[in-house]
Amino acid sequence: MAARPWPPLLPLLLPLLAAPGRAPRPGLGLGPGAAAAYFPEERWNPESPLRPPRVAVALLARNAAHALPLVLGGLERLRHPTDRMALWVAADHSVDNTSAVLAAWLGRVRGRYHRVLWRHQEQPTSFPDEEGPKHWSPSRYEHLMRLRQEALEAARAMWADYLLFLDADNVLVNPDTLAVLVAENRTVVAPMLDSRAAYSNFWCGATAQRSLPAVTLCQGYYRRTADYLPIRRRERRGCFAVPMVHSTFLLDLRRERSRLLAFHPPPPGYTGPFDDILVFAAACRHAGVQMFVSNREQFGFLPVPLRSQSSLRDEAENFLHVQLEIMVKLPPAEPSPHVFLINLRRRPDRRARMLRTLQELGVSPKLVEAVDGRALNSSQAEALGVRMLPGYRDPFHGRPLTRGEVGCFLSHFRVWQEISARGLRRSLVLEDDLRFEVFFRSRLEELMEQLEQAAIDWDLVYLGRKRLEPERAERGVPGVRQLLRPGYSYWSLGYALSLRGARKLLAAEPLGKMIPVDEFLPLMFDRHPSPEYSRHFSRRDLRAFSAEPLLLFPTHYTGEPGYVSDTETRRREFPPESRNSQPQSPPEPPEIWDGEEFLWESQNSQPQQESDAHEEL
Repeated sequence: MAARPWPPLLPLLLPLLAAPGRAPRPGLGLGPGAAAAYFPEERWNPESPLRPPRVAVALLARNAAHALPLVLGGLERLRHPTDRMALWVAADHSVDNTSAVLAAWLGRVRGRYHRVLWRHQEQPTSFPDEEGPKHWSPSRYEHLMRLRQEALEAARAMWADYLLFLDADNVLVNPDTLAVLVAENRTVVAPMLDSRAAYSNFWCGATAQRSLPAVTLCQGYYRRTADYLPIRRRERRGCFAVPMVHSTFLLDLRRERSRLLAFHPPPPGYTGPFDDILVFAAACRHAGVQMFVSNREQFGFLPVPLRSQSSLRDEAENFLHVQLEIMVKLPPAEPSPHVFLINLRRRPDRRARMLRTLQELGVSPKLVEAVDGRALNSSQAEALGVRMLPGYRDPFHGRPLTRGEVGCFLSHFRVWQEISARGLRRSLVLEDDLRFEVFFRSRLEELMEQLEQAAIDWDLVYLGRKRLEPERAERGVPGVRQLLRPGYSYWSLGYALSLRGARKLLAAEPLGKMIPVDEFLPLMFDRHPSPEYSRHFSRRDLRAFSAEPLLLFPTHYTGEPGYVSDTETRRREFPPESRNSQPQSPPEPPEIWDGEEFLWESQNSQPQQESDAHEEL
């Protein structure tokens, strides 16, 4: 059979393909340039990075209300995309408000996380065979093992890459904890946690029984070895193979052998104590999985275990030592000169309560001594340039400005002056008669971060206020959750203020046309219903927003037991003969100076051109 003739072009191509030293063209899979386009005019983009791993977090809590604010705060600060995280949270057998705290927190953060599973049970509050809330009875051990197993199965069902177990009294202070543990590339790895003693969340040795010599099997009790303290003190740093980790640890569910791990039931042939951490260590050994502990960085803290006879009060006090240890080991909280606390000298009870509260929140404010309206007289007010806005009357009581309202305004005014003089980019201004909502600090930090990320141009953000026009809808802010454009509002008990906002308030020159500060603020963002007042302030462009839900509320409301106001002055009644002998006085004795008429008379006697001059300013 005759050979088939060559195609006419092939003889011409063969010499080119066989030419010595000729590099293969990119795009043919023949060399380093294989990833590039074949034709130079073709576009080629490099591969995008991998998405962050999916992480499930399991948190089991019982009688942990005293610890949860710190624990949940540490969890929220982990640097991992929350839309790649799922929460599995359980609470039961509690006599405190553990469930309420967790429910409130989950209700706030559930929109941020990929998935939230909430398992709680209000009754019973104890186990039938326990001797007290700190006693670990057999039924309590079994219940915990079943819960951990349920969390493990839930993480597998949602195809999580990793599962982080976190005890409800373990405080993570390192935001990169997850990243460090993932980088260790181990099936089971724990971050070494510190305590006020040598105690930590790993073992270096174990015994088969209390009375038997040490062995390597993880079916016994704790035995300290020569390796423990060098690791615990970080004299040796790294990731170490250990027979036991507990409390807080990470499981890599991508590993084939992780499918063999279980908390309940115990592995075949297990004869050790019925204890969740011992059973899981035995399950790891049975599956051929080595446990590791990493002490490369400082990750967090945990309390030293108490005796079974201890009370919940003992537990709360014990956790207080965890907080103190954090303060010792970590750099102390920096003073916060951008947080201003306004307080009257004659209100030491309020000052003490607020300072203690802010200390618990990790805030060291600058204390601003408020101007006491009671001690302010006519000559002092005149020297400061204080004059009431012509025609001002309280919308509810029909009275002029009170001494207390003048003192309150001057106190806020001085804070604005300091913010402007020091060039503080953003500040927090607090009065001393407020209460903080749950998770105040983390919610405020989240709100400020969202404002930064969304590039919102803001001057003032109300953290607490009273809506005076509830029938009028307030608009939300695109791109920022929990933020509104406020309408006409009262109260100045707490707000965030930018440098530009402070300078806008000062530029209005409000002392010469004073109204209460909580009337002045909505006037400056042009939401005050009185055009008569507004015409005295030509620039009303303050960019104001409000947190929603609010983060601050008053400690007491009008009429409640314990309510005391330093701005609402009780009317001084003049004797009948005094009123009869002064027929030329105003119909209502002015309250701004408790009977002294300087401010009211001087305002009423101003010529019209004076009022117009104020409007131009």
